[in-house]
Amino acid sequence: MPSFQPPLRVLMGPGPSDVHPRVLAAMARPTIGHLDPAFVAMMEEVKQLLRSAFRTRNQLTIPVSGPGSVGMETCFVNLVEPGDTVIVCQNGAFGGRMKENVERCVATPVMVIDDWGKGIDLDKVRDAIAANPGAKALAFVHAETSTGVRAEAEQLCKMARDAGILTIVDAVTSLGGIAIEVDGWGIDAIYSGSQKCLSCTPGLSPVSFSERATEVIKGRNRKVQSWFMDLNLVMSYWQGSGGGAPRSYHHTAPINALYGLHESLTMLQEEGIENAWARHRKHHEALRDGLEAMGLKMLVAEHERLPQLNSVVIPDGVEDAPVRKALLANYNLEVGAGLGALAGKVWRIGLMGTSSTPNHVTLCLAALEATLAAAGAKIRTGKALAAANKVLFAG
Repeated sequence: MPSFQPPLRVLMGPGPSDVHPRVLAAMARPTIGHLDPAFVAMMEEVKQLLRSAFRTRNQLTIPVSGPGSVGMETCFVNLVEPGDTVIVCQNGAFGGRMKENVERCVATPVMVIDDWGKGIDLDKVRDAIAANPGAKALAFVHAETSTGVRAEAEQLCKMARDAGILTIVDAVTSLGGIAIEVDGWGIDAIYSGSQKCLSCTPGLSPVSFSERATEVIKGRNRKVQSWFMDLNLVMSYWQGSGGGAPRSYHHTAPINALYGLHESLTMLQEEGIENAWARHRKHHEALRDGLEAMGLKMLVAEHERLPQLNSVVIPDGVEDAPVRKALLANYNLEVGAGLGALAGKVWRIGLMGTSSTPNHVTLCLAALEATLAAAGAKIRTGKALAAANKVLFAG
């Protein structure tokens, strides 16, 4: 059996994104022990870099060993106990996963449902909070990967804070791509992923917990149902037990993956977080103008749209799968299919992290135009790149 040699793809789906060569090089460095003094020093730097990315001073800010789904479950199993009530906003696939987590904690989800492709209705949330004065938390997805919709996170967090309840926020697709202000917005628990706007490989989930949320975790009435995700145990590895005591073993951390995350966060610091937000916005605007010049439509209204995840309506008479298959075969270009209610109706085009560059925008537009024209789609040819270039090279 020969060694596996993966094809070289251009990743412009909903994730993972392209991994920067600096990150890949960092991950190839020599493996050392997970309690080695040099590794422990690097762990402290990762925590500091994550605080900068999340815009927080939260002490409990760490990368969980596992993908974003493990970060999600870590938040729920540590904060939610049997009998609790959690208000969950769902306007896409990942709000539904939040509901599933609440139920598995033997708690009650109160659902605030909105259409896929639409934003969270703040009035519905306000009504749900008023109708459930004993609720423990409000949970919502900041960047809904299944649709490309951005939630009004600051307003939602204010509602929860005014009502005295916790917030649990999914930022898997938003960290590094759009503004997140954990302290400024008063977020209590937030989780993300390493493989999207951070330009790292999949397998790590940055999380951050406010002091209020940390006290809830420490004051639980019963043990966390998951041993692996019990932050009362994990904290002793990432923070030690206080008083200068050494860190205690919990699990063998993914050492080389953490090298990669450290490098990706270092790159984000070098670029500047606000510059990264601006870069994602500019490349989205270029892609949008190119798509619209071609005659294609965006699913999400502009004021609710994510720059890093673009849901493009599939033209009438065009089949989803053959176009994606042709893009992969002819251009090594991966874009995403629609999920759930949007299956067969949209393509999801990611502009995340290292996949958010002028070259990615122009390749995607040229490849999509050629593929759609070959399929007989009714599009306008010869206009997309010019429209995109006006944004990319303005000034």
